[in-house]
Amino acid sequence: MKIALLFILSYLLGSIPSGVIIGKLFYQKDIRQYGSGNIGTTNTFRVLGKIPGTIVLILDILKGTLGTLLPIFGGYHAHYLLLISGILAVIGHCYSIYLRFSGGKAVATSAGVLLGYNPKFFLIAILIFLIIVLLSSMVSVASIVGSVFVVLTSLLFKDYLMTGFLALLAALLIYRHRANIIRIKNGNESIVPFGLVYLLRKRHSEP
Repeated sequence: MKIALLFILSYLLGSIPSGVIIGKLFYQKDIRQYGSGNIGTTNTFRVLGKIPGTIVLILDILKGTLGTLLPIFGGYHAHYLLLISGILAVIGHCYSIYLRFSGGKAVATSAGVLLGYNPKFFLIAILIFLIIVLLSSMVSVASIVGSVFVVLTSLLFKDYLMTGFLALLAALLIYRHRANIIRIKNGNESIVPFGLVYLLRKRHSEP
């Protein structure tokens, strides 16, 4: 019963829509009505700016980290319990009970799960993500392709429980990015103002 309550708490924690709360509380904006309509970090940066975007990034990572560590706080240390609790926080972010079971794409929250479970591999995953962002200039590409590379890289740690968990997360992330995949194929996906693709497009557009 105790572990079940911790799992429920992890889901509720992951369900907290940081971007929506900060947008409404401090900027009188519902970020779901602007930009991509997403509640996560990227759209918060786009709609509200760097400071609130950074705050939402940190809060969404912490949701995953705290959700993963809840079993430890309750006296349970089995690795599989940490991963189950972590993925429930991710599901909460994607399908928030506070937003009628809608939500974000859970990239930051998934990273937070890794931070709580294996901080060393968290740093490797962040490095993979940043490299792909710098090459593609697209957060969506970094999220989709990066999730696959993270799964493959995790095999080096020989923690097959973690690898299985990451494979599930990758499948969820790719599914949540299905609209982005269509835009990428059509060549109209949004890009960030840095990176290789951004520089090439800028150079191509210059007279």
